[in-house]
Amino acid sequence: MESVVAGKVHLIDDAKEYGQKGFRKRLVVLTRETGKFTNYIPIEFVQDGVDQVDGLNVGDNVEIIFRLSGRRWQKDPSSEVKYFLSAEGLRFRVNNPEPVATPEPATDVPF
Repeated sequence: MESVVAGKVHLIDDAKEYGQKGFRKRLVVLTRETGKFTNYIPIEFVQDGVDQVDGLNVGDNVEIIFRLSGRRWQKDPSSEVKYFLSAEGLRFRVNNPEPVATPEPATDVPF
């Protein structure tokens, strides 16, 4: 199931590669102002999605389509079970306002 989150790009991390098969991941952090506090929302782009992030800039207003994924981890049968949640970015749309064209001042005054 896909969801959408909107915010301002706060951080674009460098791409990282893991393992022998070259699994790639890149972190984008959005900020959202919600009253008194700023929320920092980490979104991970993986594999082919890593290259999409080149189209983003810090400060861009964006909507990111993402899906949640989670995993269970346990070091050994007698240790505590931990659960991890991540938001995987699928695609995005930049929503920066278009600059307003200001008219040139008139230079050909008729007198």
